[in-house]
Amino acid sequence: MEENIGSSPKPSGKKEKPSAVFDLFYWAEALVFALTFLVILSTFFVRFSGVDGSSMLPTLVHRDQVLVQIAGYGDPQPGDIVVVYAPYYEDEPLVKRVIAVGGDVVDINPDSGAVSVNGQELYEPYIAEAIRDPGSVSYPYTVPEGHVFVMGDNRNHSTDSRAQQVGALPYENIIGRVFFRIFPLSRIGGLQ
Repeated sequence: MEENIGSSPKPSGKKEKPSAVFDLFYWAEALVFALTFLVILSTFFVRFSGVDGSSMLPTLVHRDQVLVQIAGYGDPQPGDIVVVYAPYYEDEPLVKRVIAVGGDVVDINPDSGAVSVNGQELYEPYIAEAIRDPGSVSYPYTVPEGHVFVMGDNRNHSTDSRAQQVGALPYENIIGRVFFRIFPLSRIGGLQ
C-alpha cells in the first residue's frame, strides 16, 4: 500500500472543539451585550424600583419590586401610581397615588375622611382605611398648574401632599408610573 507523503490528511468528518479561550470570549461578549441592553432599557424605558415602607398598603407592600414606565408616560392622571421625588425627602423617591392634577380642587371631609375632587367624592376601593387626619394644608385646596396632589393608599400612615412640607409636587419630579409588580412572585402582576 502506497502512502502519499506531503499530501494533507483527509477530513475525518468530526468537528474540532472550539478552544476554551473562544468560549470565554463568546460568553464575555454576550454578557456585555446583555448589560448594555439592560442599562439602555432602565435609563430610557423601564426602571426597576423597590417599595420601602407601608404607605401604599394594601396595594403595595414593603419590599415589593415593581417596574416603572419612564418612556411614553405622558401627563399624570388621577389614579396613577407614580414614583416621585419630594424635596422634603431629599433624594429618596416616594411611591404614591395621584389624586388630583393641576387646576383640580381637593377637599377632605374631616368627619368621614372622604376625599373629593372638584366636588365629586372619590370611589377608592384601594385604600386601607378612611382618613382620620386630613393633614396640614387648608381645604378646599386647589392644585397648582403643572403639579400633582398625591397620597399613599395607607392614608393614616403616609406622609404625602396633605402635609405642607410635601405639598403638591411638580410634574418634573415624577420619575414614572408604576405599572407591574415583579416580586414577590406570589403577587406578580399589573397594578391598578
